[in-house]
Amino acid sequence: MKIGILTSGGDCPGLNAVIRGSVLKGIAIHGQEFVGFRDGWRGVVEGDVIDIPRTMVRGIAKQGGTILGTSRTNPFENGGGPDVIKAHMERLGIDAIIAIGGEGTLAAAKRLTDAGLKIVGVPKTVDNDLDATDYTFGFDTAVQIATEAIDRLRTTGESHHRCMIAEVMGRHVGWIALHAGMAAGAHAILIPEQKASIEQITEWVKEAHDRGRAPLVVVAEGFVPDHMESPHSERGLDTFGRPRLGGIADQLAPEIEARTGIETRATILGHIQRGGVPTAYDRVLATRLGMAAIDSVVEGRWGTMVALKGTDISHVGFEEALGKLKTVPQHRYDEASVLFG
Repeated sequence: MKIGILTSGGDCPGLNAVIRGSVLKGIAIHGQEFVGFRDGWRGVVEGDVIDIPRTMVRGIAKQGGTILGTSRTNPFENGGGPDVIKAHMERLGIDAIIAIGGEGTLAAAKRLTDAGLKIVGVPKTVDNDLDATDYTFGFDTAVQIATEAIDRLRTTGESHHRCMIAEVMGRHVGWIALHAGMAAGAHAILIPEQKASIEQITEWVKEAHDRGRAPLVVVAEGFVPDHMESPHSERGLDTFGRPRLGGIADQLAPEIEARTGIETRATILGHIQRGGVPTAYDRVLATRLGMAAIDSVVEGRWGTMVALKGTDISHVGFEEALGKLKTVPQHRYDEASVLFG
């Protein structure tokens, strides 16, 4: 059996560990062959592949990024579609596809599966926003990177008695902000799931400042203050029609400074959260998910995604994975908000 692997959407620490886990188990246990589609769905649409022998995955679990490359290509546009992809798979002798990606990737995989292609999914997103899995690989690494960066912002903020705002990724959920903010001891954590007024934010900032602290605010890129209707987005839409978020910290900083008189600086961490080597947790989780994806292929579980439930790996349908976002529940935010101000 020949299996094609693709990594699509935003890159993520742990992608290479998934590839390694799938290839090693597939070869050692089932005698399978593997090819990789270059640059995500682009490689699938164009039939652009490379062979993945066992030697190619040697030692790659610790590497960030993806050895296959990635893109945000929509497989239904630019000459793509089920018929084109099926023709490439037949020409190349590829029997099935393992699609490693987030919401956009898995939504495309579901449409293609519905059209008759043999595809299984592996959830990938630093945002941790897929409801059908307890955690996604890449999230732990992103939180660790964000926490370290925020720790550094705190020291310079304290030196200058400034208020520091750190903007983290997460799209429409606040998991990275919540975890990194709690870990770094933020005086306010602002997430998409919770509205907050400028007045409330400045109150938290002043409370910390009045105690002699340099106020530290962590904000998720998708946070919507109560005077705004939608998340701040200046960069248009991606190929799947979703807004590219980012920049809310730059909007908040002058407001806070004007209202409090405290010098305020904003730092947008951006893609630094996706880079570098994955944490040990993410390497293990990604490897386990990659190995489980081989089980899905062998068992013919087309249209399903491997998922983490507690400490066990399970298999869920794409429709369950895409049904809704996994948002931060109220009790988790209430738990963190005790520490604000």
